[in-house]
Amino acid sequence: MARRRAPRWYFSFRSPYSWMAYRDLTDRYPDVADAIDWLPFWEPDEPTAQDLTERGIRLPYVPMSREKHLYILQDVRRLARERDLDMVWPQDPDPNWEVSHLAYLVANRLGHGRPFIDAVYRARWEQGKDISDPAVMATLATGLGLDPEPFSNAATDPAVRAEGLASIELLHRDGVFGVPYFIDGFDKYWGVDRLPAFVSRIRAQHLPPELLTTATVDQGHAGGCG
Repeated sequence: MARRRAPRWYFSFRSPYSWMAYRDLTDRYPDVADAIDWLPFWEPDEPTAQDLTERGIRLPYVPMSREKHLYILQDVRRLARERDLDMVWPQDPDPNWEVSHLAYLVANRLGHGRPFIDAVYRARWEQGKDISDPAVMATLATGLGLDPEPFSNAATDPAVRAEGLASIELLHRDGVFGVPYFIDGFDKYWGVDRLPAFVSRIRAQHLPPELLTTATVDQGHAGGCG
């Protein structure tokens, strides 16, 4: 019998909803944050997309309409106010999401995945920095006391790119179409507004009572990016 996979969530540095889910997880539900696997989700660059096509993998990405973009701008500001979060809407002059997400794989391999996630989210959503810039990845790594070179070179390192391709194949098998995305067994939850339900399930199914923490359930409107 196949071993049951651990509960997990897919996050993306690109998505403001994923950033808010990250903040909710770490601020309100730290017991659950520590009990689940953290997996990256990102839109691949052209070489990776070609590799996926050769493997028969088609990801469910669709261009965002102007109307949806304007709605998200309004919705995210509202959600940030509800959480007392100071956010800056970042500029993406030449987005390449491989840069930050492959750098995360480097950090995770070194045992610094969670601190690096925190640093990248803060840089993008609180400071408005361009996380598609390898120099920004190097600066964040230096701030964590890590060698900056593997981080700035992550998107061009063949070994890291191969690891990234395997990560994207995994999210494809999980049926992930947007973020934040939470999975426990056959149960799936999409969007930051589904996080409280996921938390309740994880606490009921996986955490002993002595590890449970008291948390406020977010009843506000929220969403996800896909």
